[in-house]
Amino acid sequence: MQIAIVLYPGITALDAIGPYEVLHLMPDAEVRFVGAEPGPVVADSGVLFLGVTHSYAETPAPDIVLVPGSSVATATAMADEELTGWLRRVHETTAWTTSVCSGALILAAAGILEGVPATTHWLVQPMLATLGAEPRPDQRIVRSGKIATAAGVSAGIDLALWLAGEVCGRERAEVIQLIAEYDPRPPFDAGHPSKAAETVREKARAELLHAVADGQDAIAVPQAPWRQAIESFRGHTHS
Repeated sequence: MQIAIVLYPGITALDAIGPYEVLHLMPDAEVRFVGAEPGPVVADSGVLFLGVTHSYAETPAPDIVLVPGSSVATATAMADEELTGWLRRVHETTAWTTSVCSGALILAAAGILEGVPATTHWLVQPMLATLGAEPRPDQRIVRSGKIATAAGVSAGIDLALWLAGEVCGRERAEVIQLIAEYDPRPPFDAGHPSKAAETVREKARAELLHAVADGQDAIAVPQAPWRQAIESFRGHTHS
């Protein structure tokens, strides 16, 4: 089963890596980090790099697609015709098309969420309706046919576990959960706008909007050292 996790400059790392830690443990999983071309992309922190292992052209028919979100570059990804065109094409044959956080807006920009119930990060829920989807702001995972969307960032882990249960059955999903020791017990209960104090909501909103404004600076980091590492990985896997 080929699993394509989309990477683009400025992604939120946990949106991609959280689901990866679950999905790569499914039987017969072949995970690809897919992007415009093999090489490094920097996360929205401007510090952490992830590596595209396969291009869109090299991945014409994945079984599962997962689109992460970003705090700084969602709009850029939404306007990327190479990405949205690839999503439209592969969606025709996927078993599952999924997103985490603002990745839902990228699916919507590709025309995949027209009239579809969906969720995304709380800050950008209103944009779903603007793009033709039906927002479900109080749901952590929303499934509509073969489309499944998750709320913000950490919800990607829940999505991946749920998906593992759908694909492999509950027992395998529980084995994966135990391997990861995913047993969250947060010390605070402010993980959804409905639970957070008003002052917390406003500070979080301000920080996120500030990150968007500074987004281009966050992804302007030299990439050359990582290209060599990715090419080495590709040579090893293709040999």
